[in-house]
Amino acid sequence: MSTPSFTTRPEIRGTFGVASSTHWLATQVAMSVLERGGNAFDAAVAGGFTLQIVEPHLNGPGGEVPILFWNENDPRVQSICGQGTAPQLATPAYFRKLGVDLVPGVGLLPATVPGAFGAWLTLLRDHGTWELADVLQPAIEYARNGFPLVPRIVQAIYAVQDLFRQEWHSSAQVWLPDGKVPHPEHLMRTPVIADTYTRIVTEANNKGSDRRARIDAALEIWYRGFVAEAIDAAYRTPMRDCTGERNAGLLRREDMADWQATYETPATVDFGNYTVAKCGVWSQGPVFLQQLAMARHLQLEGLAADSPTFAHKIAEAAKLAFADRLAWYGDPRVTDVPLADLLSDDYARARAALINDQASRELRPGSPAGRTALLPDLDAARRALAQADTRFGVGEPTFAQLPPVEQWLERELFVGDTCHIDVIDKDGNMVAATPSGGWLSSSPAVPGLGFSITTRLQMTWLDDDLPGQLRPGARPCTTLSPGMALRDGQPYMAFGTPGGDQQDQWTVSFFLRHALCGMNLQEAIDAPSWHIDHFPGSFWPRTTTLNRITIESRMPESTLEALRSAGHDVKVGPPWSEGRISVCTREPAGNGVRLLRAGANPRGMQSYAAGR
Repeated sequence: MSTPSFTTRPEIRGTFGVASSTHWLATQVAMSVLERGGNAFDAAVAGGFTLQIVEPHLNGPGGEVPILFWNENDPRVQSICGQGTAPQLATPAYFRKLGVDLVPGVGLLPATVPGAFGAWLTLLRDHGTWELADVLQPAIEYARNGFPLVPRIVQAIYAVQDLFRQEWHSSAQVWLPDGKVPHPEHLMRTPVIADTYTRIVTEANNKGSDRRARIDAALEIWYRGFVAEAIDAAYRTPMRDCTGERNAGLLRREDMADWQATYETPATVDFGNYTVAKCGVWSQGPVFLQQLAMARHLQLEGLAADSPTFAHKIAEAAKLAFADRLAWYGDPRVTDVPLADLLSDDYARARAALINDQASRELRPGSPAGRTALLPDLDAARRALAQADTRFGVGEPTFAQLPPVEQWLERELFVGDTCHIDVIDKDGNMVAATPSGGWLSSSPAVPGLGFSITTRLQMTWLDDDLPGQLRPGARPCTTLSPGMALRDGQPYMAFGTPGGDQQDQWTVSFFLRHALCGMNLQEAIDAPSWHIDHFPGSFWPRTTTLNRITIESRMPESTLEALRSAGHDVKVGPPWSEGRISVCTREPAGNGVRLLRAGANPRGMQSYAAGR
């Protein structure tokens, strides 16, 4: 009998329910809903709203969320798109008139319609059983009574405190209590957000005669009532952004009123006895599927997960998939995206054949169905940086490494990511969701509401004729990418990670470590990992890096040396720095019982899985 390998925490196993998320409080909130009779959909919504409060540096009420789910009463993987659209006033011509080459990453200009509220409530209304007041209760209580600060929240506030004090006074009122950066050991309260959600619940209860009607009333209040009115008013007042100027926003009440969350059929790819589902090509999800399709032709079977060949082949497949994202991805409702061709086995085989034993230094989009790729002006990043004001952050949330509390000296800056939650209940219902956007440093807090609005529009291009070009009413191609997998035709896994452009890299190697290398969930999460940079970043200023692989120092030195010899620009990162994965699985255990499992990422010391 082989000796089990060490893992940072156990792989959770049970039969009643499991949850895993990027914050222990959200995980426990989800489990508490299951314990009190709620289903996976109730639990995921309650956990999702809790993440908005306890991880405000990575998501918020004004953000977005793509959701994948499996309902045993309607047995198929479905997607809910909670990615909002560009305002009608947002056109390439408008931004060119401002004299910019890219949509800014910070401020009012890059706002899209905030879709998280609509997506969560759509899931709750159509598949949950609980009242809106009940799923919002934990979030309201944490916002009103206080929640513990993880270090990154304080780092985020510390990094932008001058901006809040000098320009974004509404944000200072929320995030600088008594005019000071909050102490890491103190509880943080955001009572204005609590008041906002409480008012929505109260007004919805007064308008709705039953559970469904009350949820519909809440949606009306958010997208056509006082929430939309407050956002409209705030976005007409110019505020400082990373252009160095004060600009008014473009988001209006009419944009809010015209939007709603939508159901979609996910994109899928088969890999052995697995079928993996991802959100559509308005998301980054098909990048995962393209890599998986190529992996079928890369002879990965039998390779060790920490071997140079395993890492090299997956890294090279990622380069090809992300080049295709750059050339071909966009909102399929407004542009013709050849997704079926991109995911076809013939195309995957041809792309895999480009991978040899040397690292590619070229950006190589393919030609699905014989089409010719059109790429954006990659020099726009240099021009944007040359005229930008980066003192107050870039597109992703920025964090300052905190010194000892008594010193508060400025140290290294680094950027952050987002959140994730998975839930499976005893009946086999499954949810995977990746909420993000509206982080506290992205845009000024809306007066009277207490939260910021997403800046996801920075992921569009201004270049004409690109699939990812900015278009009024269209969705930007988000990096957010929850995953779901069937095994032998039966629902098996809900998974995902924060990480921007790294999301559909970390999860690919994780999935292959589990599916091919036989690691259990926690082993596959804990194993040394990596990501590549070989494309323009999705966040402003969209700088392009080629042929870099960043890999944890726990990887064997022989693997690092072999990758260098193969021509990779190897950047060795800290030992526990690559990945933020959460995962839950289900499988039959006989007599109608399901064995449920869960794992969570130890990196960052806040993710947790729970279950029984």
